[in-house]
Amino acid sequence: MSQLVHRVTRRRSATSPTVAERTLISDNDLRSPGTRVVVAAWKSIFLVLLVLVGIFPLAWLVKAATSTTQDILGEPLGWWASGFYPENIARAWTSIKIDQYTWNTFAIALGVTFFSLLIATTGGYVLGVLKPRYAAVLNVAVMATLFVPGIIALVPLYLTIIDLPLLGISAINTFWAVWLPASVSAFNVLIVKQYFETIPSELYDAARVDGAGPLRVFFSIVLPLSRPILGVISLLAFIAAWKDFLWPLLALPDPERWPLSVALSFAERSADLKLVMAGMLIASVLPIVLFLVFQKQFLQGVSVSGSVKG
Repeated sequence: MSQLVHRVTRRRSATSPTVAERTLISDNDLRSPGTRVVVAAWKSIFLVLLVLVGIFPLAWLVKAATSTTQDILGEPLGWWASGFYPENIARAWTSIKIDQYTWNTFAIALGVTFFSLLIATTGGYVLGVLKPRYAAVLNVAVMATLFVPGIIALVPLYLTIIDLPLLGISAINTFWAVWLPASVSAFNVLIVKQYFETIPSELYDAARVDGAGPLRVFFSIVLPLSRPILGVISLLAFIAAWKDFLWPLLALPDPERWPLSVALSFAERSADLKLVMAGMLIASVLPIVLFLVFQKQFLQGVSVSGSVKG
């Protein structure tokens, strides 16, 4: 079965049609030296502006995190007038419990990522591969949730969490109260469903001939062929959970369980400003490092999901 999967995927990549790119400037225009110079100059200027706009906030945060509070307030755009203090980061790690809040954030983000993958893959598998008789109704119901603003569901969701149906227990002040609501995403289910529908049907037919059931098909065929889109969902879910503020604030009233987003908003009221800025730098750098490490897989998955949606 694995050989058939490899052969079909190789044939799909070899026979996939190429799409011609359409631009405002044709190839004939680019044959002119003057046009090429102007286009290259505008591209360079545009890219430099994008880099400056993207890097400036992070660069200013680095400067603020390694400056004194007086410099931050008195000369916000100055360059370390009173000196360079990288030890602010180490002090923030311990004095305002950035280490504890970071581990809480990791626990929340990893849990949300796991359950997001679980719900997206199983939901997409039912709608896109198994396709029961009521699949059309489920598909409409899932799509309908995309038009409901999240703020409207906030109160009903909170009432559900404080008294879980059937169980009769409260999930408040537990990570479950954050994991489960944040993991349910109609967008993830639909995009995974669309990706599963692009897998050749002959793979499923061959698996059924071999006697494979739905679970065997799911784990042996569907998941191995869906790594790019699953990588995109994982990274997006992790980043969304990392920066989420409102729901963790409501669901986790105990300060010992706060993530970085909630803890830093309260720390700025009592802690030294330079330490708060150092904590914000730590909270910002970790997702950036994560993206840089997995950027290849992420960009591949984005291109695949874009082709699926197109």
